[in-house]
Amino acid sequence: MILSAIILGKAASIHQGAYATMTQNFGPEARGGACSAQLLLSGQPILYPYVTQPDILVVMSQEAYTRFVPELKEGGTLIVEQDLVRVTDIPGQTKVYSCPATRLAEELGKRMVSNSVMVGFFAALTNLLDPDAVRKAVSDSVPASFRDLNLKAFEKGYDYGVQSLGDSPHSQVLEHVSYSED
Repeated sequence: MILSAIILGKAASIHQGAYATMTQNFGPEARGGACSAQLLLSGQPILYPYVTQPDILVVMSQEAYTRFVPELKEGGTLIVEQDLVRVTDIPGQTKVYSCPATRLAEELGKRMVSNSVMVGFFAALTNLLDPDAVRKAVSDSVPASFRDLNLKAFEKGYDYGVQSLGDSPHSQVLEHVSYSED
């Protein structure tokens, strides 16, 4: 999940000329344990690098859902991994979108690219970042041996997001994005 936030921040700050800050948190476990990343995207310089109430929350596990949903801004957007997160007790006005990112990644042959699927889904749903900027950031951020696979995963998630919205992606002006997994 840390890589997903890095990719989105890189797309905004390097490939689009916007501003981004990211903080991350790792649990005490080894690789595969709890982690979260907070990403702020803005058209203006960012003076405070921490997210207090995210406009968008992306969760890839039930534990992350339980832990982070109470922090979501009222009327915010919740994006969940459809096969791993059971959505309950949603605050009013919350927009909820789900993507079977892990299943889509497995269709490509590698479960580990589920984060790139979710990055594509996020990009399509939010319309915050130019898809080409995100593609460049994906390409710049993964090892060369996995570049094509991650780009395919991004496209699969992006296409799924466009289909989820129909043909009318919405645009939002957002200051706070939290990308979390536990």
